[in-house]
Amino acid sequence: MTTATTVRKTALNEVMRKAGGKMVDFHGWELPIQFEGILKEHAAVRNSAGIFDVSHMGQIFVTGPDSFKLLQKTTPTTLRKAVVGKGVYSHLLNEKGGLVDDIIAFCLALNRYLVIVNATTSTKDYQWLLSQAGRMNVKSGK
Repeated sequence: MTTATTVRKTALNEVMRKAGGKMVDFHGWELPIQFEGILKEHAAVRNSAGIFDVSHMGQIFVTGPDSFKLLQKTTPTTLRKAVVGKGVYSHLLNEKGGLVDDIIAFCLALNRYLVIVNATTSTKDYQWLLSQAGRMNVKSGK
């Protein structure tokens, strides 16, 4: 017996196909892994620009009076750089300073953050943030 799963497509899927993207199933999302070859693509990005479709990635909203405190506790980066409308690349760290995941944290408004995590680790990252919140006055949701 087999079970069929529907592979999800991002908003840029058709654009990537038309551009010659070699599409693969990446953890339930149809994404391109290559277009014209690694060397040619590397040179194009180094000399001009590239695009990476991140719409398949996980989203965690962290809100409440202690939202900054929670994110500052769990990342090594000063989130003061993430003023309203801006984001910072950082990492979620475990208690020993080891890596849980890499993230991008955006400040949407005072006490409201959007944390972008890897698609395949979104549940684990969400649970990690919940476990670190303790008695902090925060709400989070995926």
